[in-house]
Amino acid sequence: MKVALITLGCKVNAYETEAVWEKFQQAGYERVEPDEAADIYVINTCMVTNTAEQKSRQMIRHPLKYNREAIIVVMGCLTQLKAKEVLAIAGVKIVLGTKHRDLIPELVQKHLASGLAINYVSDNPKAEVYDNLVINDFFDHQRAFLKIEDGCNNFCSYCIIPYARGRVRSKPKDMVLEEAKELAKKHAEIILTGIHTGGYGEDLEGYGFADLLQDLEGLEGLNRIRISSIEINELTEEVIRIIEKSPRIVRHLHVPLQSGSDKILKLMNRKYTTEKYAEKIRELRKRIPDLALTTDVIVGFPGEEAEDFHTTYSLIEALAFNELHVFPYSNRSGTVAAKMTPEVDGLVKKDRVRRLLELNERLAKTAIKRQEGKILKVVAEREQDGFLTGHSRSYVHVRFEGPSSLVGKEVKVFLEKEAYPLSKGKLI
Repeated sequence: MKVALITLGCKVNAYETEAVWEKFQQAGYERVEPDEAADIYVINTCMVTNTAEQKSRQMIRHPLKYNREAIIVVMGCLTQLKAKEVLAIAGVKIVLGTKHRDLIPELVQKHLASGLAINYVSDNPKAEVYDNLVINDFFDHQRAFLKIEDGCNNFCSYCIIPYARGRVRSKPKDMVLEEAKELAKKHAEIILTGIHTGGYGEDLEGYGFADLLQDLEGLEGLNRIRISSIEINELTEEVIRIIEKSPRIVRHLHVPLQSGSDKILKLMNRKYTTEKYAEKIRELRKRIPDLALTTDVIVGFPGEEAEDFHTTYSLIEALAFNELHVFPYSNRSGTVAAKMTPEVDGLVKKDRVRRLLELNERLAKTAIKRQEGKILKVVAEREQDGFLTGHSRSYVHVRFEGPSSLVGKEVKVFLEKEAYPLSKGKLI
């Protein structure tokens, strides 16, 4: 039988989709593209924003254009919170939430045998243990994602995800280490990811994120480790020390800021102050001089005044991030922030986004400029027309001439010229 898989949303969703495909692959299914006729379509949904929810609902109807008799399986955050609504959509036969996705091939067989629709959404995500989802054989990227945990305990006021994903559930360390060994055989870089990556171990006894980093550091055959994202409070002395001394953990950390205003941080239910955040960033730069730092920023949060934006802008400029991910605040029904006032005018939000994106380009160019003339270690990720592109350990995206045989390998590249977002290099 033929199966097509469709992913919406984050990199964690992308990982989970590929892990589900591996289960189908082991059961003898053939994979086809989403715009081809298939017997089964699996849609992994997102509802981080109202727009994401709308797109997910539209995509659930997508398979009917290719096979009106297909079995449509829907999983993810949308179904976790709105299972009955999703099951009522024409063509949907099976719904799962953010648990039990390793059972999807079995549920398909159960549906084929009975002809009945299946609602397999857990009503109590907080009580669940980590899903038995791993990727051992397949990942269609040169940089492989390794999901180490699910769920989040932070409950930021603007975020629906803890309600959809539940609290932190850590993948057992033996599963993580075994999966890392397998991925390292085919991938030059492994990216540790999760809904709240640095929260790994919060549900474990005597074993935390720093312990996992130390164990991964000791694995033979593992070349590069990248942490997808980590909160400022999780950069403990032990974690910093391991990164500082590690030859494998890359010199890049993504540390969300969200706002440079203490007033807004409090409204967001972020658990740090701007002073503590800046203090830790300066410590990181002092101890790891070649460290690249990127961050997330939300603008236009309810109650954000011109002064709040100004302090955010000034803090970002002072901390000289290598790159920013800028998001206009999007009201997400069901969250605490959805009821907050006053709302920020849409045109004001748009202008603030523009100003931060202009700052981002200036900061990024300055950071890359400092590395001109240096030799960088780059994983060649793609080849096109005789040129390779990839990311350095310090997160510089670089293009250089080279053969396709180098795709998937880490090579040395002389950085000739900054040209953000894709700089020019020369293969050594």
